[in-house]
Amino acid sequence: MNGVKLFLAGAFLLPATLAFGADVAPDAVKFEDNAVVASLTGAAGDPVAGAAVFKDRSLGNCLACHANQDMQQDLFHGNVGPSMDGVAGRWTPEELRAIVADAKKVFGDQTMMPGFYSLNVGLTVREDLVGKTVLNAQQVEDVVAYLATLKE
Repeated sequence: MNGVKLFLAGAFLLPATLAFGADVAPDAVKFEDNAVVASLTGAAGDPVAGAAVFKDRSLGNCLACHANQDMQQDLFHGNVGPSMDGVAGRWTPEELRAIVADAKKVFGDQTMMPGFYSLNVGLTVREDLVGKTVLNAQQVEDVVAYLATLKE
């Protein structure tokens, strides 16, 4: 069919681009009152996948700055940022989404926390990383789903 990828959805064949809602582009994320209300993917996050991203040193690397009792078996918890213990009681999922997507829009430019779903990452970005985000939209949703499990 002229190179258009198709998949079966129920009893219908649909072009792959129509199968699921497209991810919100990093520069189109809508911040309202320090929150991002809408999912970046239109799908729920996976807390197990989010925990993996949270501690993966090549992805989120959140443990480098945040202590997290839930991951006490993992080494090298940082203390630059606040502890993640009970974070779901301090922030709503919408606020957590905003913080993970672009903490600088929530806390200001002085924060050490990077924008994980932002293209505004500084002046000296490695050439092969220009125009790329640290995490993709689904990884942000997964981290938010994981953080939402961390209650007191």
